[in-house]
Amino acid sequence: MKDISFSQLDSIVPQCAVNLPNLNDLNLPEKVLQFGTGVLLRGLPDYFIDKANKQGVFNGRIVVVKSTSGASDEFDQQDSLYTICERGVQAGEQIESYTLSSAISRVISAQSDWKKVLECAHNPEMQIVISNTTEVGIQLVQDDINNNQPPVSFPGKLLAFLYERYKAFNGDKSKGLVIVPTELIPDNGKKLESIVLELAHLNSLETDFLDWLEVSTTFCNSLVDRIVPGKPKPEVKEAIEAQLGYTDQLLIVSEVYRLWAIEGDEHVKEVLSFGQVDEGVIVEPNIDLYRELKLRLLNGTHTLSCGLAYLAGFKTVSEGMEDEYLSTFVSNLMLAELAPSIPYKVSILTAERFGRQVLDRFRNDSIQHNWLSITMQYTSKMKMRNLATLLQYYQNFPCVPEYFSVGFAAYLLFMKAELAEDGKYYGTSNGEKYLIQDDKVAYFAEKWASLSPDELVDAVLSDKFLWGTDLTALKGFAAMVKEYLLKMTNEGVLSTLKIFVRKGEDTLVS
Repeated sequence: MKDISFSQLDSIVPQCAVNLPNLNDLNLPEKVLQFGTGVLLRGLPDYFIDKANKQGVFNGRIVVVKSTSGASDEFDQQDSLYTICERGVQAGEQIESYTLSSAISRVISAQSDWKKVLECAHNPEMQIVISNTTEVGIQLVQDDINNNQPPVSFPGKLLAFLYERYKAFNGDKSKGLVIVPTELIPDNGKKLESIVLELAHLNSLETDFLDWLEVSTTFCNSLVDRIVPGKPKPEVKEAIEAQLGYTDQLLIVSEVYRLWAIEGDEHVKEVLSFGQVDEGVIVEPNIDLYRELKLRLLNGTHTLSCGLAYLAGFKTVSEGMEDEYLSTFVSNLMLAELAPSIPYKVSILTAERFGRQVLDRFRNDSIQHNWLSITMQYTSKMKMRNLATLLQYYQNFPCVPEYFSVGFAAYLLFMKAELAEDGKYYGTSNGEKYLIQDDKVAYFAEKWASLSPDELVDAVLSDKFLWGTDLTALKGFAAMVKEYLLKMTNEGVLSTLKIFVRKGEDTLVS
């Protein structure tokens, strides 16, 4: 089987439909500088750019800056071609498609080829900077950008690049760039801009450059939403390559759903012209709606279901969604309690439509998303994703949110931790130990060791330091959490889940 490269395009014979690139794509100018080689960038922003290029719309390629140490041999050997396999459920229909992307022109190492990175600043065709350097990448580090070495931080590298561009074009205000970070932090564009400006002051850069930076360069907040796991398992990769007719060391598998919401005006929309070809790209002056929908419905449902699902014996999200009881719980939690309680002005029809898309995504058995991995930093996620929704529910309805209460009870039980000899905290479920990765795990270990379940519920819910408010003030909430925590402790989590769901179905029938 052949390795993929531009020279091999004419000779490969796929056994399935593959959206192949055109050799003319080699001549497209480099318009995008991208910090990061990760699968999310290749599976979402780069996917949109490749799709637009194939339709003759954007007509530009991406120079990727690899910030971590190590070679870019896989990209070099494959002429930066890579395959995107999309698998999943859309509107109840199973989808599978293959695209060979030629969006990336080359990969440059910041560590060994910093001069080449700066040379890209001299390219008059350059328009856009994209990044995904993880959440810790957008932080202030007092970098010196004047020593001809790559700054340590991503904001430092970006500032050095922008300063190089300013000098290369003598402050031409038409040569500013649109910068779209995709790191998963609120207001990522605004935060990056503030750090870059502060670094410019710390480096004593001239006032004219600061003016150019503020006038000509546009930093956009953005939200990305697509599940793109890491490298597929060897058996999955081999099966796909047998269909493709070539080997691909950069192959990625993604879900079908895709969203890149970008906060910007008409100028931003014009520069990001690739957004014309896919409804998954949204450029609007305010993207709070999309952030709230994702945070409250997708992330919030994950958080309120993960402990329950894991303790009930389910390993992955798709496995859990095959079970009638857990699937019913997840669906009703999302659509009956969370969707009508989003603390943002959104129509219930919009929330429900988004919720049903999320449920399709949860059922995608091509994406192996582990419930246990969702429990990481469980407490902070519960507060950030679900607290405002709970409080809004009580504003909207005169009753206790039962599904929320069950999910919260399971969270408390999951956090029943014991300190092991290795200095880590573990819980036990179905005879197996599991690692609890949460900043508050020692707090819960102490509470479980010294309090009865009822006392623990009162102590945790009333802890204003933990939640910022006293949750025992919510009428009936503590009592219902106690009821289901006791049932889970005495009767088992799976049994409690089944009884609860059956009770809900009986109520609906009657």
